[in-house]
Parts: sequence; C-alpha cells; structure tokens
Amino acid sequence: MKFLFKQHRGYESDHTQFIKSLKEKNPAIEKGQQEGRSLLWDKAPLSLDERARQRDSAIQQQAYVYQNKL
Repeated sequence: MKFLFKQHRGYESDHTQFIKSLKEKNPAIEKGQQEGRSLLWDKAPLSLDERARQRDSAIQQQAYVYQNKL
C-alpha cells in the first residue's frame, strides 16, 4: 500500500487549500480558535474539596431518562 501514498504526496484537498488561504489572509483566526478552545476545554484543576462537593450535590439520573416512574 505504500506505493499509493507516494503517488499523491503533494496532493492537498480543496478544503485544505481553502483553510490555508483563509488563515494566510486573516492570521487572527488561529488566535481566536485558541482562545475559544481555552474557554471550553482549558480549565483549572478542581480541588479535592470542590470535587467532593460537586459529586455529593449531583442528582442521580435514572437509567432510562425518557421513562416516567409510575
């Protein structure tokens, strides 16, 4: 299978070319992506007390949420 990849080594899809040209035209896009990522994913670690408080205050969810208890 190696021979297939050697033939197309220089190939870039239209989508890849579009994203590269977009980032060249507006370099602030990448900084904005990193800032957005940090808002959603880069969180400070929680202390053990805070984790215990969150665990204790969580409400147990039933196994099948769409079934009403009768």
